[in-house]
Amino acid sequence: MHYCLPFVVDKEMQLSLAVFVLFSCSHMLSLFIVHAKVFMVLMEGDSFVSRSNNQGSFRNYNDIRIHKEMLGRQHDVLLENLLDSGSFTKLYSYSHLLNGFAIDVTSKKVVESLRNVTGVRAIHEDIKMEKLTTHTPDYLGIPTGVWPALGGARSSGEGTVIGLIDTGINPSHPSFANLPSMSTKGSMDDYSSRFKGKCASGEMFPPTACNGKIVGAQYFARAAIAAGDFNATRDYASPYDADGHGSHTASTAAGSYETPVIVNGFNYGNASGMAPGASIAVYKALYTFGGYMSDVVAAVDQAVEDGVDILSLSVGPSSVPPGPSAFLNVLEMELLFATKAGVVVIQAAGNGGPSSSSILSFSPWITTVAASIIDRKYNNSIVLGSGHSLSGMGLAPPTPGNALFPMAAAADVSRHNSSIGLLESCQTPDAFIPSLVRGKLIICTYTFDFEFDSASIVRVAETMNNVGAAGFIMTMDPDVGSEEVKGTTVTLGVPGIVLNNIQASTALWQYYNARTFRGRTGRVLAFGATARILDGRQAIYTGQAPIVASYSSRGPDVNNALLQTADVLKPTVMAPGSSIWAAWSPNSEGDHYIKGQSFALVSGTSMATPHVAGVAALIKHKHPNWKPSAIVSAMMTTTDIADNAGNPIMAQKTNQLAPATPFDYGAGSINPSRAVDPGLVFISKFKNYVQFLCAVPGVDDESVRRSVGVGCPTKKGGWCSDLNSPTITISNLVGSRKVTRVVTNVGNESETYSVVVKPPMGVRVKVTPKTFTVSHNGTRLLKLVLEATDATNNYSFGEMLLRGDKGHLARVPITVLVSSVLGS
Repeated sequence: MHYCLPFVVDKEMQLSLAVFVLFSCSHMLSLFIVHAKVFMVLMEGDSFVSRSNNQGSFRNYNDIRIHKEMLGRQHDVLLENLLDSGSFTKLYSYSHLLNGFAIDVTSKKVVESLRNVTGVRAIHEDIKMEKLTTHTPDYLGIPTGVWPALGGARSSGEGTVIGLIDTGINPSHPSFANLPSMSTKGSMDDYSSRFKGKCASGEMFPPTACNGKIVGAQYFARAAIAAGDFNATRDYASPYDADGHGSHTASTAAGSYETPVIVNGFNYGNASGMAPGASIAVYKALYTFGGYMSDVVAAVDQAVEDGVDILSLSVGPSSVPPGPSAFLNVLEMELLFATKAGVVVIQAAGNGGPSSSSILSFSPWITTVAASIIDRKYNNSIVLGSGHSLSGMGLAPPTPGNALFPMAAAADVSRHNSSIGLLESCQTPDAFIPSLVRGKLIICTYTFDFEFDSASIVRVAETMNNVGAAGFIMTMDPDVGSEEVKGTTVTLGVPGIVLNNIQASTALWQYYNARTFRGRTGRVLAFGATARILDGRQAIYTGQAPIVASYSSRGPDVNNALLQTADVLKPTVMAPGSSIWAAWSPNSEGDHYIKGQSFALVSGTSMATPHVAGVAALIKHKHPNWKPSAIVSAMMTTTDIADNAGNPIMAQKTNQLAPATPFDYGAGSINPSRAVDPGLVFISKFKNYVQFLCAVPGVDDESVRRSVGVGCPTKKGGWCSDLNSPTITISNLVGSRKVTRVVTNVGNESETYSVVVKPPMGVRVKVTPKTFTVSHNGTRLLKLVLEATDATNNYSFGEMLLRGDKGHLARVPITVLVSSVLGS
């Protein structure tokens, strides 16, 4: 089965995991109550983080325990006094980021009783969720530009903990080998005074699995169990990864340095995570069948309580609710308070591209990651007996030596009573005549069966192996097309090639028919067509990268009630996401194409996200006291908007390449070497994000209070564009607008900056001051006036460059839609 985000199999990926997120729907509760059993109830009163005024207090674990026990007792007392025994089961108490609980109820009456109780802030329905490298460190310049400055590859990221909300982890994988400098005890109390995660042992996950590389592992399945979807024999009642996706993302972020990638006996190179010295904390809340939102909320709450530094979520909503409620849903609030607690939150943008406005991660406190294609490709070729060569795909070994092997169409070497569809797709050995198949290259056809997962290229390879064929050639059915060929990046143990375009397939059939001799009945008398398949496992490095992947979700951001976006640039940044080698679980039930493998080559924004999480860990290693917004700012202002050849980055659109815009790649393609030393950063705090919410058109004070727990500032007004972010986005410019930004110098010394603006089309931009000097740790206020000169009625793009005399350069994208040149 293939998963995508959102539910559209993108053109390149093998596996992409999507998630239904819970949105604020208390006003829609009556529409869904019949079908739901689990609800999340938010209470008045502070969570631990909401009552804390500074980050240091978040690490007081005795206070955390006391507060957690107090809220848990309050929730229990409320439920026991209000509801009849047997009418409910409390699944979780949320105490660290949100004050609330998840409850499994037996009837509509139970929820109605809760709805009108004093102290209940909101009730949200639980919705089912679904599951949404050897080269990329070099590709990103990390080995030479970052690791040496952090003590070498093996220690880079040391002291940071990356928390992953995913499908678990495979603890026996070499990518998660013990870090020599860390404790080898199962208890993580010895690892760090500030990280208090625990190791929940269980099937396939012994206590020794937490070894210093893996510093904590827990699983959350109470809602899944209540719903009857959890199967312990398939999904494992432990943090073990029964899917593969969680192991893949974890090893991409922080896999051990130079782990050999050996698949089907072939070494594809050595893999390293972005931050090999970082530790991994696993919070399994997704399973082979999917998951439930209340379990995910519990996982995030626990991760932040434990003390993770980075939170990586390769998951996102299946759809974005219309209007301002998009910013106020439970997941967004959970992640807002995670940011308040000092945790950097990284999330996948979604795989809904190339459609515009397909972003599924949209709040400004979340780093939203787009996916790019890197410069490594795996192509294959078949050389015909005529001397002509045809190109295709297939991570498969070559036919032996330079010998030519006879070719035979599947229909010409099969039993006459075989099903045509089953025969052409080469899915079973029973259809073939062994004496006619043995030693030949069999021509199969990629039919609609492959599109619906009733056939697979893996089974083609298994069939060829069983019947003793020399290999296979997969041609395209003209009725299917060749846009989405599934399974072409799966490693194969037999020679094989997929001719993934109609022209190559047609040329192959023309050659075969011309060299195949038949009798009057059409039966083959002699197979005269020959060929040999080359090695498809050797990587080709094109140098043409990065390119925005076609599946990567695009901006602009979510529409609000007034049918305009909320002045937020999304995605945030772009990172490698296509054809990424990383760890897998051999007994994975998540994808039958990759079952049995220890490594997998897969694509999606799910794969891009842990790249950014790992880079964030590197920055945190070098700057342990930076706030989340400073770390994100450092990654944003130092990005690249030109490819390796110095040309503007391009984006895959429908069947073509087009110049990319910030709605494709956000601030740009991440550049770790520059991100660890950005010079200037833009810092936002919790109160700034609350002010942002209060400025969203259609959001009132009561909506903010119900969702966040605090109301809007007494002094109202302002724009979403007032948030001190390293971008300037105005979705509805009428006349002119004043914008301010405050920069902080995080360089080692005083530096003088000059400001250069490249204005968007239809806009005049004035910046004051044009030059300024800012001391170490000092700040400077920049005032901008954006004046409309022409009504574009479409977005246009520019930038503000802050160039320092010590070599630093901060680039701030400017995105504007001019509605009118006349002020209102």
